[in-house]
Formats: sequence, C-alpha cells, structure tokens
Amino acid sequence: MKYTYEQMAKMIDHSLLHPTMTDQELEAGCQLAAKYGVASVCIKPYAVKRAAELLAGSGVHVGAVIGFPHGNSATESKRYETELACRDGAVEIDMVINVGKALGGDWNYVEQDVKAVCDEAHRHGAKVKVIFENDYLTKGGAGLNSDAFKTKLCQLCERAGADWVKTSSGYGFVKQADGSYNYQGATEHDLALMRASVSARVQVKAAGGVRDLDGLIKVRDLGATRCGATATAAMLDEYRRREQAERSGAESEGRSASIGTGGY
Repeated sequence: MKYTYEQMAKMIDHSLLHPTMTDQELEAGCQLAAKYGVASVCIKPYAVKRAAELLAGSGVHVGAVIGFPHGNSATESKRYETELACRDGAVEIDMVINVGKALGGDWNYVEQDVKAVCDEAHRHGAKVKVIFENDYLTKGGAGLNSDAFKTKLCQLCERAGADWVKTSSGYGFVKQADGSYNYQGATEHDLALMRASVSARVQVKAAGGVRDLDGLIKVRDLGATRCGATATAAMLDEYRRREQAERSGAESEGRSASIGTGGY
C-alpha cells in the first residue's frame, strides 16, 4: 500500500453532525472512531463533554463545530461557543466563516471573526480549522474570481491564526438546475489551490464528497492532512482488504520463487 493504515486513519475526522443524531448514535460513532483509531470525532458543541468521556485514553481527539453550518452567529457567540467547547474537552475547533460578509468584501470583519475563535481556542491549547464552504464561492465575490477569492480567504485565515483551512461543512447545499439541492464538497482543484495559498504552517482539510478509500488517498496526495468523513468504516475496511490482498500476493510470489530455485 502507498500509505500505512495509521497514516490513512489519522487523516479522518469522523463526522457525527447529522441534525437528527441521537445520543445513542453519538456513542456508537465514538466507539467506531476508537475502534478504527481515527484522528478525531467532529461533533456538535452540546455533545463534547460526553464524547470526551467516551474517548478518554483512546488517542482519538474531540473536535467541535462552531457557528455551524452557515457561519452566521455573531463573533462573540462564536468565541463563547469555542470557550465552552474547550472547557468541555474539545481540542479541535471547526468554525465556519461568515460567508455573506466575505462575499460582500468586508474582509476586516471576516478576519476578526476568525481571529476571535483562534485566539480563544489557542488559549485552551486547541487548534482551529476554518471552513470556507466552497460550494457558495464558485462565482467568486467582492470583485474577485473564485480562485482569487479563495486564495484571499486562505491568506486572511493564516494571518488570523488558523491551523487548517477547510473546504466545506458537508451541509453547503446549493440549488441545482433541476430544482434539487446538492453540494460538491472538496474538489481536487480547490485542495491544490488552498494548499498552494498558505504556508507550511497551515494545514488543509477536505470535507464533503470523499466517500471511499481512493478518494481519501487522492486527498492525501494533494497535500491535505485531514478529511471529514462519515464512510470511515467502509474506507478503512477497504484498506485492510487491500493490505491483506497485497500480503497474500507477496507470500504467494515468495513461495513460487522458493519452489522455482530448488534443484535436484
């Protein structure tokens, strides 16, 4: 395999964010995260304390979303939500920018909004991932085309103290031509662009649309270090299947070579 199991598993932030999620489903999700040894669970703020109890000693971090999913909370609300999540045991924070302010070109507001969350999280020793929601940014904004707009956001977030820039929330649904609502999530183009738009200090996280092992491998190839996922078990079970197939193939080749070199 191109990467080790641990390298793949420690890319995954196991997402437990569906609006209908029950406490029982949260607990099952935390157990799954611990079983597969992923990087973190990404959960709603009210669930942080319980998740921290469930995952104590597991090596799996607890991450909380802030201003989720649309980023419209007041800056002070985001800061206080971050404070509470960190007090409850979150060591990673996934915040959503104020998309409307960004599209309107109020860059100072957006930067101060991100900085308030980063400063609060860092006071508690937590790290911050900043969600852009790229499905809303396909036409650019504030006089910039889409790529220039995302590049500016990356640079702004780095100045504000972000530890990661992140493509999407997984809930950035956009009305399609047929009237339905859907989203694309992380794209190869955006991951490459975002990686090139920040220094080595800032990492990149993919979210939305990565549902199989090949997609996860591609995300890593493009330089991202984290990936939000709900298909965690399917991805990592497939890794084990491929790993076993490679091992069996190597063992078979070894036996054939041994037989072939025997003499009489």
